[in-house]
Amino acid sequence: MKTVKMLGPVLAVVAALVPGVATAETLQWRLCRDVTTWSQDDERTECAMVTVPLDYAAPGGRTIDIAISRIKASGTRTGVVLLNPGGPGGSGMGLPREVLASQAAGIGVHHDLIGFAPRGVAYSGGVKCEDDRTQPDPSLPDKERERFIAERDGRNHQRCVAADPEFARNLSTITIARDVDRIRQALGEQKISYYGISWGTALGAQYRTLFDQHVDKMLLDSVMQPRLSMLELDRGKLTARENTFHEFTAWLARGNDVYGFGATAAHVRQALLDLRARQTRRVDAFDGQITSPRRGWSAAGRWLVALRDGTPKPPTAQGEPAAFGWDTDVLGFNPFQQTSVFCNDSGGTRDFDEIWQHRLDLLEDLPIAGRYPYDDVRCVGWPLPATPWQFSAGTSPLQLVGHLYESITPIGWAREMRTRIGGTLLTVEDDEHGSLMDLPCAAKAVEFFDTGRTSDGSCPGAPIPAASR
Repeated sequence: MKTVKMLGPVLAVVAALVPGVATAETLQWRLCRDVTTWSQDDERTECAMVTVPLDYAAPGGRTIDIAISRIKASGTRTGVVLLNPGGPGGSGMGLPREVLASQAAGIGVHHDLIGFAPRGVAYSGGVKCEDDRTQPDPSLPDKERERFIAERDGRNHQRCVAADPEFARNLSTITIARDVDRIRQALGEQKISYYGISWGTALGAQYRTLFDQHVDKMLLDSVMQPRLSMLELDRGKLTARENTFHEFTAWLARGNDVYGFGATAAHVRQALLDLRARQTRRVDAFDGQITSPRRGWSAAGRWLVALRDGTPKPPTAQGEPAAFGWDTDVLGFNPFQQTSVFCNDSGGTRDFDEIWQHRLDLLEDLPIAGRYPYDDVRCVGWPLPATPWQFSAGTSPLQLVGHLYESITPIGWAREMRTRIGGTLLTVEDDEHGSLMDLPCAAKAVEFFDTGRTSDGSCPGAPIPAASR
C-alpha cells in the first residue's frame, strides 16, 4: 500500500504562515478538467492541493496532499461551505457541482462551495487494498463459514496496514477533521460553514467539537450515531428495515383490491411469510423486495403478485439514490479507507464468537431483517487500537436533519446526536438517505446558510407511490 498524489505535480502548494499549510494567496487553482480526469463541459469547478501532516502528533514528519475543489459564489460572496457526502471512503470532489444541480443550489449564490477528497480517498493519497477472496467450504456450518470470511478479511486488512502502518493509523475521523481545519486555513477563512451527509455528519460533529470557534454554520443531514459501535450500527439499520416491512404490509393492505394479499396488515404479513417459507432459493432477493424503500413499493407489489401466481420475473433494481461525487475508479468509493476509519474509531468487541451471539440475538428480535448484518464483523482482526468518538456541544448554529423512515441512518440517531451536541432537528417525512438537497425543503438549507436561522418541525418527502399493477 502506498499513498498516491495524482494531482501533486500540477497543483502542488507552498508552505506559508503555518508549516505545511497553503494560504489563499498560494493555492494554485486551476480548472479541474485541465489537470485531471474530469467532465470536459465543467467550466466552473477548480481544483487545488493542500499539504497536511500525515500525523498531527508529528507535524514535522511526512506530509500528504489533500485535493480540494471549488465553485465560486455566483453572487455577493459572504463565505464558504465545505461539503462532504459521507462514507467514509467517498470523495466529495464533485459535490459542489451536485449541489448546484439540486434544489439546494441557492447555497452557491453567496458561498463558495468547497469539495474535498478525504485522506485515503481518490487524489488524497488514495489507497488500494488487494483482497484475498478465497471462499469457505460450502459444507461448513453457517457459523464456521462466517468465521472463515471474517478472519480472511482480517488478514487482508492486516497485510494492508503492515504495508504503511503510519498512514493506516491516521485514517480516522478526528484526523480528517484536523485536515478540514487546514483546508480552512488554506482558504484564508476565519470561519467556515459545513454541509455533511451520513458519515459526513460525524466528521462535522468532530470538527465542531475541536474547532467550534471556526464554525460559521453547520448542517448535518442523515445523522450518524454519536458513539460508533459496529454492532449497534447494524442493529439500528436492521431495526429500521424491519419496520419498513411492517409499513409495507400496511400499504399492501390498503391496496388489497390491486394486490390481493389481505385487507389488514396482519393478513398481509402472514401471507408474505407463507410465501417466503415456500422459497427454496434466493430468500435474500425476496427479503429485499419486502423491505425495499418506498419508491420501490409498486414494483415490489407487482413482483410479489407474480411470484404468488407462478409467473415471476427476476426482481428489478429499484435504483439507489445517485452517488455523490464522480463515479470513476479515481474518484469513487474506497472500501479500505472506510474500514480503516470505522475500525480506528469504533469501540466494542472484535471477537467473532461474541459477534456471532449478537447475530443470533438480532435474528430473534428481527426475524426478517435480522439475518442481514454487514458491519458487525468488519473489525475482526483489525490490528490497530480504537480511539472512540468523543463529541461535545458547541455554540455555533447547528441544523440537524433526520429522515423519519430511513434505514441507513435511522431517525433515532439524529435525536441522540442532538442530545449529545445540541442543535435544532428538522424531520423529513421520507425514507431516503441524505435527500434534503433533492426536495423543495432544501429551501430551508439555503435560508440557514444565508441567515443562520434553524428550522424544527417537519417537511414532506417524495410521496408514497400509489398501488398499481
